[in-house]
Amino acid sequence: MTDVLRRGRASLAFSFFAQGVAFALLVTRIPAIQDRYGISDALLPAFLAAVPVLAGVGSVVTEKLVKRVPPSRVLRWSQPVVLLALLGVASGDHVAELAVALGAFGLAVGALDASMNMLGVSLQRTYGRSIMLGFHAVYSLGGIIGASLAWAGAHWHLSLFVLYLPVVAVLLPAGFVGSRWYVDGGVGGGAVGASGAKQEAGEAGPVVFKLLLPLCLVMTFAYIGDSTVSNWSAKYLQDVLGSSEQLSTVPYNVYMVTTLLGRTVGDFGVRRLGAVAVVRAGAVVAALGFGVVAAAPGAWVGMVGFTLLGLGLCVIVPQTFAAAGRLFPGASDTAIARLNIFNYVGFLIGSPLVGALGDVWNYRGAMLVPMVLVLLTLRYARSFAVEPDRYGEGHERPRTADVGRGSNGL
Repeated sequence: MTDVLRRGRASLAFSFFAQGVAFALLVTRIPAIQDRYGISDALLPAFLAAVPVLAGVGSVVTEKLVKRVPPSRVLRWSQPVVLLALLGVASGDHVAELAVALGAFGLAVGALDASMNMLGVSLQRTYGRSIMLGFHAVYSLGGIIGASLAWAGAHWHLSLFVLYLPVVAVLLPAGFVGSRWYVDGGVGGGAVGASGAKQEAGEAGPVVFKLLLPLCLVMTFAYIGDSTVSNWSAKYLQDVLGSSEQLSTVPYNVYMVTTLLGRTVGDFGVRRLGAVAVVRAGAVVAALGFGVVAAAPGAWVGMVGFTLLGLGLCVIVPQTFAAAGRLFPGASDTAIARLNIFNYVGFLIGSPLVGALGDVWNYRGAMLVPMVLVLLTLRYARSFAVEPDRYGEGHERPRTADVGRGSNGL
């Protein structure tokens, strides 16, 4: 069973990595995509908004699908679709072809994100210790590599097809071969316990949205913060803090690197201190980062703020997925699919919200809004302390249990 779990963990980690590369290659080359298809600035937001909307649809479909087939099968077939859709974006000549490729990308990404995190939560439950942050750390590593490849493509003036084709040619067969070793939980999202016994699908209880809502809000707040950095860091540094054009490209890279570092060590923090303490610390550090960005007198202080944002926000999303799995142990797949929708809700809200506030007020003040929203995570932090009792029902775990679990190394 140990070898099975190790192979399952490694193959799932590669899936997270491949998705990080693919997503970064798409979002960092949006200007090139716009130029290739002659899309106006007025029409571009509609294309960009369609991807997360369709991803939400894909997540909803996945919730229904995993009641009939295991999440591993959904992941096995959705990842190649994402990679081929990325190649399709680079291959078309007409706007209609771009719309079809982005539509396929969005739907497949929703299924991919949901099924990846379903398998990650299931594996974490089987391991009996925190490993979710490690999966998301590998995703961040993929994002850094994808962004670096995109920079190289832009620097050497490579066409999108020439840039994307080698990446897809490597990742697609490697991911498909690795998918042979994915490890599912029980049928319909039940866990595989230490004894290897699978929970029967009939034992799965319903997902009560009122109980899931605090985690949905935390997920939304985290992605509002993340999308603020992704979409506004360069403009903020250049237009508000007076940096050069070259320096304005650095904050997002710094953010991704600190996200990788924070997630790499985050699992150790969860094991030692518990999820509640780690999430609270992350929320405070992220809020401090937004505060530093809003008050920064110059570009380099602003860079410090974006560094803090990466360290703070990086721990929240993986722990939110893990908490959903603990809250509904008999229906974790359903809970994760529904929670995953709020990933895209936050992404859709964040960028327009900051842009609108910046236009009608100012961008320094606009940065205070995601700061307040991230701080609201502190109100819902106790939702990260739930775990199943022997009847499979969620209850709040005492703080002493967190400390004891960390001290025993479990």
